[in-house]
Amino acid sequence: MIGVGTQDNLGLAESFVQSTGTTFTMLWDPTFESWRQLGISSQPAGMLLDSNGTILTSWRGGIPQSRVLEAIDAA
Repeated sequence: MIGVGTQDNLGLAESFVQSTGTTFTMLWDPTFESWRQLGISSQPAGMLLDSNGTILTSWRGGIPQSRVLEAIDAA
């Protein structure tokens, strides 16, 4: 899992990661280009990609465990 921060500023993003105990890799994109390229318009949002970068499923809001597991099984 990789998170991509784009809102606020890097210092606030780092504080968020520390305060929430986030353990996965977080990247910072001050340009919002990653969100534009992936079609993300708000957070939280997520997507599951295969090893080739193909989007298997995407969602808005919290991680829908059953939907993610179904996408993995179908891949």
